[in-house]
Amino acid sequence: MTKIAVACLMLVLVALPCSADAPDSLKTAAVADSVGRNAGGDEFAGISDSVAKIAVAVDSANIAVAGNDSMVKKIKPKRDWATWRPNAKRAMWLAIVIPGAGQIYNRKYWKLPIVYGGFLGCLYAISWNNQMYHDYSQAYMDIMDNDPNTQSYNQFLHLGNTITPENTERYQDLFKRRKDYYRRYRDLSVFILIGVYALSVIDAYVDASLSEFDISKDLSLTVQPVVMNNRSSVNPLKSSSLGVQCSFTF
Repeated sequence: MTKIAVACLMLVLVALPCSADAPDSLKTAAVADSVGRNAGGDEFAGISDSVAKIAVAVDSANIAVAGNDSMVKKIKPKRDWATWRPNAKRAMWLAIVIPGAGQIYNRKYWKLPIVYGGFLGCLYAISWNNQMYHDYSQAYMDIMDNDPNTQSYNQFLHLGNTITPENTERYQDLFKRRKDYYRRYRDLSVFILIGVYALSVIDAYVDASLSEFDISKDLSLTVQPVVMNNRSSVNPLKSSSLGVQCSFTF
């Protein structure tokens, strides 16, 4: 009976929590061995050794389980693209910093050719109109200074045409109007470029906001013919008329 009681006491010691100053298995084994030897000397040494082995095994199992838990926590769950919804503010800031990035974040890749096509078209228009503006500005200054050494305006004359004192005033007015024309369209192209940029930002924000909008099959528009009674006569055949009825389901 004494041996059984000591063995039970050792098993209880294995189950008890120990201090954090040393490993639990070593402390439990040491306590079990001390109890066994104090209770009966060497005759309980075998029991003490068995209890110590059990304690070490239990502690190793606990460490393994803790390690597995930490590994599970570190594994990042995969994103489910079927249920993922973009953040409206993040899409807006991405579109502000990098044109087209908001559309990429919203996964609306088909809008990228429209966005970048608008930017490239505006940049080309700005470059072309600016170059023509400078050329006509130089030609206008050359024809106004009456200096025979400055004749850059000749490149704009048709083949066989020359500027004479009789038509100088007409060409001066022509170059002035051309200069103002290209300057106006250059400035307009700049404003259109800003508009394309603003529209890309607004599109990214609105598109992300509408991603939460309910577009399930419950939303529907039904159009069907209907017989309407206008109550113009007692006779139902004369007071009835055909029409179209629209019904919304949401």
